[in-house]
Amino acid sequence: MSQIPPYEGYIFDLDGTIYLGEIVLPGAVDLLARLRRDGRRVAFLSNNPTKSREQYVTKLTKLGIQASLAEVVNTTYVMVEWLRANAPGATVYPVSEQPLIDELTAAGFSISERADEVDIVIASFDRTFVYHKLQVAFDAIRAGARLVATNPDRFCPVPGGGEPDAAAMIAAIEACTNTRCEVNVGKPSPIMARTVSAMLQLSPERCLMVGDRLLTDIAMGAEAGMDTALVLTGDSTRADLPAAPHQPTYILDNLTALL
Repeated sequence: MSQIPPYEGYIFDLDGTIYLGEIVLPGAVDLLARLRRDGRRVAFLSNNPTKSREQYVTKLTKLGIQASLAEVVNTTYVMVEWLRANAPGATVYPVSEQPLIDELTAAGFSISERADEVDIVIASFDRTFVYHKLQVAFDAIRAGARLVATNPDRFCPVPGGGEPDAAAMIAAIEACTNTRCEVNVGKPSPIMARTVSAMLQLSPERCLMVGDRLLTDIAMGAEAGMDTALVLTGDSTRADLPAAPHQPTYILDNLTALL
C-alpha cells in the first residue's frame, strides 16, 4: 500500500467502518482524535435512515468519538433536503421507520395514506414493514404518485450477519406496481456527495471517502472525484475487488492504517 497523504477533509461511513452494532472498530477513536488535533474537517455519512442525526451524535459520543450535528449526514436529512428543493409542498407516504416520518413532519411535509392525496411514495429501510404499507404504496403509485428512495442498500451489516435494507422495500413496491424508483438519495448518489461536500465546504478532490462498501461508499467517492479508502471491517472483501466498477485508492485492514 502506498503512503497515504493527509487530506483536508475526511468523510467516514458509520456502520461497518466506525462501528459494528455497539462495538467501536479498531483505530476509530484514536484516528478521529488525531484528525481533530491536526485541524482536519470531518463528516460522518450513513445510508441508514433508522436513526436521527441526533441519535448518531449520541451514539458516537458514547463510543468515545467527538461529533456534532453539523458533521452528520444521513439519508433522512438528505431526503428532506431533496424534497425541499425538488418537490416543495408535496404530500408524501413514507414506507419507513419513525425517524424519517419525524424528519418529514418537522420539515412541514404532509403525510397521507389516501392514494388520491399522495404525490410521492418514499421507500426506505423499514423493519416495521407490513402488507398494509405495501397496499398504500401500490394504490398511491397506481393513482400517479412517484417512487423515490432513501438508499439502495440490500442489507445493513450487524454483528453476526445483516438485516434486509431498503432495497427489499423498493423491490416489493416496484414488483407490484410495474414501475421504477426514480431517485435514490443515498450513497452512491451524487445527491449525497454534493450534500456532504457542501457541509464540509471543501471540493471533492480535497477529501478522502472512507467506507466498507465498494458499491456505495467507494463508488460515491470515486464518481464525485474523491480519493477513497476501503476498510475491510464490514461488507466488502478483497475477493469483491475484481468485479467492482470502481477501485479504491487505498485498501485498509482497519482504520489504524490511517494513523
